[in-house]
Amino acid sequence: MIGSLQAGGLPPFAIFFAGALLLALAPARARPWITLAIPIAGLINMTTLTDGTHYNIALFDVGIILLKADTLSMLFGWLFHIAAILGALFALHDRDLMQQSASTVYAGSALGAVFSGDLISLFIFWELLALSSVFLIWARRTPRAYSAGMRYLIYQVLSGVILMAGALMYLHDTGEVAFTRMQLDSAATFLIFIAFGIKCAFPLLHTWLTDAYPEATPTGTVFLSAFTTKVAVYALARGFPGTEILVYIGALMTCFPIFYAVIENDLRRVLGYSMINQIGFMVCGVGIGTELALNGAVSHAFNDVIFKGLLMMTMGAVLYRTGKINGSDLGGLYKSMPKTTAFCIVGAASISAFPLFSGFVSKSMVMTAALEEGYWVVWIMLLFASAGVFHHAGIKIPFFAFFSHDSGIRVKEAPINMLVAMAAAASLCIFIGAYPWLLYSMLPYSTGYSPFDSTHVLAQLQLLFFSALAFTWLKLTGIYPPELRSTNLDVDWTFRKLAPAFINWCYRASHRLVVPLRNGVARAYAMVADFAHRWHGEHSRLGGVQTVGTTIAIALFVFALLLVWELLSTLNR
Repeated sequence: MIGSLQAGGLPPFAIFFAGALLLALAPARARPWITLAIPIAGLINMTTLTDGTHYNIALFDVGIILLKADTLSMLFGWLFHIAAILGALFALHDRDLMQQSASTVYAGSALGAVFSGDLISLFIFWELLALSSVFLIWARRTPRAYSAGMRYLIYQVLSGVILMAGALMYLHDTGEVAFTRMQLDSAATFLIFIAFGIKCAFPLLHTWLTDAYPEATPTGTVFLSAFTTKVAVYALARGFPGTEILVYIGALMTCFPIFYAVIENDLRRVLGYSMINQIGFMVCGVGIGTELALNGAVSHAFNDVIFKGLLMMTMGAVLYRTGKINGSDLGGLYKSMPKTTAFCIVGAASISAFPLFSGFVSKSMVMTAALEEGYWVVWIMLLFASAGVFHHAGIKIPFFAFFSHDSGIRVKEAPINMLVAMAAAASLCIFIGAYPWLLYSMLPYSTGYSPFDSTHVLAQLQLLFFSALAFTWLKLTGIYPPELRSTNLDVDWTFRKLAPAFINWCYRASHRLVVPLRNGVARAYAMVADFAHRWHGEHSRLGGVQTVGTTIAIALFVFALLLVWELLSTLNR
């Protein structure tokens, strides 16, 4: 049964799903332009949406809300449309139908998730996110991409299964499935929390990101960096604001990736660790839960999609032109890719939170909120993480890709569509950093926060200066880890190395036990068979042919024994 259908516009996901069907029928030449037109049409549709719940469906007495529009969902709706436009523009040269369809469904699923008003429809889009995004990894068509995609899919589908279990338990406990603020006080909400945490790349649950994203296509990684984790941040902001454990989870997320990113050779994997680092700031802000902290979390999610997308674009352009992405193989590319180099530096300045760049106007909100609420240790961790991200993303990425040693690689500049996409993202980074009030007007709360306070600016400049000084000193003294041709395993070492080794050990140990046991059983069987053959075989005394008289004598003997037994039994009674 369908309830309210008056929303002033279509559900945003509907335009993307319809566009994906159109792509399947369109000629190859038209498909890139259709992928660009779809999010533009969706952006126009966004202007017609009104606040409230719309497209309500009663399914087996359960209320399904396909469109719940408020300040929080609208902010992420605008963001995901911008990300889809930038991604489609960056991939305009691509003719791969798999990537075009997958990226369109992926973006639509992300929009469906942030506008879902209930846990059931959220689960549906949650799983569609997983199923559509994995094709952006497999589209690279290499054995490594296939294996990484399978591991990625296991994590993502598991997250969906846990979410569904939690939603059903929540329905049983409360009688409703509305996606609203929840308390972490039951098994149902704990399962929902863990499902969100997997997609948010919580510590120990994060390896799917650093394993799979670097194996995607040059254009696929741009889409992947925009949607999955940010949908999870939205879900935490919607469902668990003010949950204190998130403060410490987020603080840990900001710190531990730094150590991996510093020694990592694959520059897209470095950005993967950097992504976890930045998500940590958002998770921490959601956990603090004040108006300032939540504004900081969601505004940093907005900015991260753009500047992280810009950095992924620059590395995608490098991979597209050179076929290489390891820092040990690159260097000196500023000579042949100067525009890409400039855009990379803008992205690096933004992620490092330089004043007048987008990262500064949002990250400082979370750190200020941590201080105001008395989280001194957490604030110190966030300060350390801010310095660390400048090391591995602000300096390492542009330095080893475009400067450092000259690798001798000379290639063409990135294609024009890639340059336009990077220029648009870089312009947004600078515009939001210089004029953040337009973004602030879209935030859930009005806090009157001023990012350009002299204390904020001077403290951040000092932090960046000493961080750059430390990098220079470590590099000149040779202490900074060199770019080695190696693979660094994270927690996934447990199931990629330890688990197979343990299974092999168990097999060898069981083989040593099973072989003697099997031989003993065989010998026992042979003894029993020999005994049976001797006494009951074809030529044995019992198994051979007997005369009639012998048979009668045996029968009478047995009968006599039975009579004696019965007589003795009677006497005993």
